[in-house]
Amino acid sequence: MASVTAPPDGRKPETKQVTKQETQLISKAVRARPLFDPEILRRATKESFVKLNPRLVAKNPVMFVVEVGAAVTTVFVIKDMITGVGGLLFGVQIALWLWFTVLFANFAEAMAEARGKAQADNLRKTKTDTLAKKIVSGGKTDLVPASKLRKGDIVYCEPGDLIPGDGEVIEGIASVDESVITGESAPVIRESGGDRSAVTGGTKVLSDWIKIQITSNPGETFLDRMIALVEGAVRQKTPNEIALNVLIAGLTLIFLLAVATLPPYARYAIQAVGSGTAPTIAVLVSLLVCLIPTTIGGLLSAIGIAGMDRVMQHNVLAMSGKAVEAAGDVNTLLLDKTGTITLGNRQAVEFITVDGATDGELADAAQLSSLADETPEGRSIVVLAKQKYGLRGREVREHEAHFIPFSAYTRMSGVDMDGRHLRKGATEAIADFVKQQGGTAPEKLIELSKQISRNGGTPLAVADGARILGLVHLKDIVKGGMKERLASLRAMGIRSVMITGDNPLTAAAIADEAGVDDFLAQATPKDKLEYIRKEQAGGRLVAMTGDGTNDAPALAQADVGVAMNTGTMAAKEAGNMVDLDSNPTKLIEVVAIGKQLLITRGALTTFSIANDVAKYFAIIPAMFAAMYPELGKLNIMGLHSPQSAVLAAVIFNALIIIALVPLALRGVKYKPVGAAALLSRNLLIYGLGGIIVPFPSIWLIDKLIVALGLA
Repeated sequence: MASVTAPPDGRKPETKQVTKQETQLISKAVRARPLFDPEILRRATKESFVKLNPRLVAKNPVMFVVEVGAAVTTVFVIKDMITGVGGLLFGVQIALWLWFTVLFANFAEAMAEARGKAQADNLRKTKTDTLAKKIVSGGKTDLVPASKLRKGDIVYCEPGDLIPGDGEVIEGIASVDESVITGESAPVIRESGGDRSAVTGGTKVLSDWIKIQITSNPGETFLDRMIALVEGAVRQKTPNEIALNVLIAGLTLIFLLAVATLPPYARYAIQAVGSGTAPTIAVLVSLLVCLIPTTIGGLLSAIGIAGMDRVMQHNVLAMSGKAVEAAGDVNTLLLDKTGTITLGNRQAVEFITVDGATDGELADAAQLSSLADETPEGRSIVVLAKQKYGLRGREVREHEAHFIPFSAYTRMSGVDMDGRHLRKGATEAIADFVKQQGGTAPEKLIELSKQISRNGGTPLAVADGARILGLVHLKDIVKGGMKERLASLRAMGIRSVMITGDNPLTAAAIADEAGVDDFLAQATPKDKLEYIRKEQAGGRLVAMTGDGTNDAPALAQADVGVAMNTGTMAAKEAGNMVDLDSNPTKLIEVVAIGKQLLITRGALTTFSIANDVAKYFAIIPAMFAAMYPELGKLNIMGLHSPQSAVLAAVIFNALIIIALVPLALRGVKYKPVGAAALLSRNLLIYGLGGIIVPFPSIWLIDKLIVALGLA
């Protein structure tokens, strides 16, 4: 096997130029496909016939009854065909349209599943058995197939390398292209330690180098789990969905018993009246199929699966349908401050002078003392000095500069150059340094420091030898639009709570600026867990985002736990969703999708039950008008004949399922309004619409049937 030598510890290799072609997407793993994508249509059509298997249909009691009715009608049609009984055309048409009803319901479910399976196919394309640089004894690396790596192995990756498996960065820092799983082209930083050390197999290193400890065996990677999950084949039913299924099954049983009593009643009526004919099996089955809530029964599974698909289109991987639906019922949303509500690192926002120093002096000293500071805070000071005063980073080698790195013991950093001793750090630490140099700290410095702290900021004092020049104000930057987004949550009836390790004063200032409803300061993992349990004990559902190992207990306890893909493996294993974009505010979209799922199910249930009314006016007069002419008054649509009326109702019953497939897949548009307004809108649009739409539709189908000579 070939061998290469890893760079010695502490030495970064020369960064290679990565071509544009090398950094292009391998494949967008998750993307919003057109609703009727030809590939998805082909797959769904094939699956519709496969799903005719009675063992599969039996999972849906409504459609199982329809399939049994179609089978029974078909048997009697074949019998009539053999015996030469009249009315064969009518029976054949009823049987065909009953089978179409089952097929259309299967098609709706298959369409939703096919979208997930198409996404899984895209993910499979990203799986390639790349060569991995496995580190062996002596600091050498052997090239081995990625499929040969096992948990605990250590590999080395440099620019252009595909990361061979899931793991944790144990040394180095690099920018990584994760477009293979997120669909986003912007690279992310991965480094050892902290909450940004997790890497995913199949992603690409763009710069620098990292050593990775593999954390999963082949077949157990995050990509493998993604493929299995987006297949959507094993989607558990949620409590609300189970309750709705029980209601639908109950209605089906009631109408089944009602229809079963009609033949003896019809025979009795014929004897009493002395005229009329008993309803045929085809008519009885048609009545049953039109009475039971076939519309929602045929679309229920598709609605749930489509909800998971819509979450996936937002690059959020849901571990189950329960998680998506639970998001729709969330009452309390816990948001971590750093990286969620704020940008993640404190930024320098202003220079405040004291003791007669000028703004230019303070900015110059602050920038010089920060040139060797690689922290985001230090870099922000250099940028602020450049933006406000035009100061640029200086070449200090000829000045024999000696940089003093930051230390947790001294709580300051700085540089010695040209006889100057420039320091930057905590106010108390700089005050002590100035005293050692023979100077004193002005009282105004302490007052200004306390004021900055009370407002939620961090003061950094800057000194030039024995003289304090002033303060640098570091501040948490609240993300743009955060206040508006949290206001949207409030309109949904969701209470937002910020979680932070900051002191209460700082937490209160950030909470007020961000517009959260409450905050939990100086929070430990135990505090987060207890807060969630307290909310749940009060009957509320809780959602939380997190990315660190310390968030894992709370993510596991929350009803909706969204882990960041950039976070630790512990966090991703604990949550029931993973945000592939690692955008913590994405939870707002997840909640909206969950509510959209619930609203869609409620709207279509309302429509399904309401549109049965028109079918009663079509079939009941058709069945009994011959025996009871008074029932002819119920034929308000003026349908041509009993046969055309029954056939028109059955055809409409089948076609309405296929007509509502786009709505089931896309979902009813969600607006953050109260429950009363939502119920009113539901009843007005889908209740009243469900009553009105079938009348002209059945009337038109009846006319077409007569015109075509089918009845």
